[in-house]
Amino acid sequence: MKIENFVDRKLIKNIDLGIVLSTILLIIYGFLSISSATHIAGGGSMGMLKIQIIAFILGIIAILMILFIDYRTLGDYYLLVYGANIFLLVLVLIIGYSTKGTKGWINLGFINMQPSEIVKLGFILTFAKHLEKKKGKLNNLINIFTAVMHLGLIIGLILLQPDFGTALVFVFISVFMLFAAGISYKMVAGVFSVFLISLPVMWNLLKQYQKDRILVFLNPELDPMGAGYNVIQSETAIGSGQFFGKGLFKGTQNNLGFIPERHTDFIFSVIGEELGLIGALILLMLFMWLLLRCIRIAKVSKDDYGMLVCVGILSMFLFHILVNIGMTIGLMPVTGIPLPFISYGGSSLLTNMAAIGLVLNVGMRRQVIRF
Repeated sequence: MKIENFVDRKLIKNIDLGIVLSTILLIIYGFLSISSATHIAGGGSMGMLKIQIIAFILGIIAILMILFIDYRTLGDYYLLVYGANIFLLVLVLIIGYSTKGTKGWINLGFINMQPSEIVKLGFILTFAKHLEKKKGKLNNLINIFTAVMHLGLIIGLILLQPDFGTALVFVFISVFMLFAAGISYKMVAGVFSVFLISLPVMWNLLKQYQKDRILVFLNPELDPMGAGYNVIQSETAIGSGQFFGKGLFKGTQNNLGFIPERHTDFIFSVIGEELGLIGALILLMLFMWLLLRCIRIAKVSKDDYGMLVCVGILSMFLFHILVNIGMTIGLMPVTGIPLPFISYGGSSLLTNMAAIGLVLNVGMRRQVIRF
């Protein structure tokens, strides 16, 4: 592996401190939010926070390991990585266990692993290589078909879990990466037309609870004590926080248990209630800072592969942020998408930190080292 250049001080000087600092601040923000959501100040269990801290430590180790490896080396082994993606998704279908109707976790004894989170990064690495190899040749049906097949097998296995929300993440990532790779608008319009035509078929393939989520998204009052309950309680909590919030650990909706899944999917509701508009805006500015630094590194990367990897990671973060916050305020259907670095989830935090490691890796090697 190409690790010899890592020791050069010129590479270390290229580390983007903006990404490092924004990531650390987001993770600290997440620790505080999880502490409040799990009522640690009121004598609640510290189990979830401990798991999150362990994931953070593992994430630091993952970042350091990734920085030692030239990101282009990972691209050289894209077929092996793609095979590992398929293996993990098949394995979870065989030995995984179900939570809330989704068979998406594997119990490793000391920790539960969600393979689809890890596969997100694996997919970005392999799809970026696929698009790089097709540079200048994307706008024909054969190459579009191969790109769709590259994505389709992954999505098919995820839908078997079934996890519709995670499948949408992969679609969003692939669309962003295709645009960055130079696909024409006419080709996108054609694919989108096929998507619209297939909507009736897709609707019939959805589970009833998935249909309910979409209908309730359009009108939460259709089932206020059932499918619409989560969104209504979330909006109530966020609205009650007003401008300055009720104070950390002092949210009544949170402490009385009215906010559903308050440590994972609806953690933004806890933030809105306890830290108010100010706290929410600070969080959004931290996310904006991180995304802008990712865009900068994508722009200055020295090759198409590095640029596409950064775009894929950027789009992954963006989708999670938009959908998670959107569903807590009623602008998106409830899909179970976590908020990056903030929501509880060891697999999610570890994956997000590894993604940061990849972006830093591309930024470090944006210039050719000359001796």
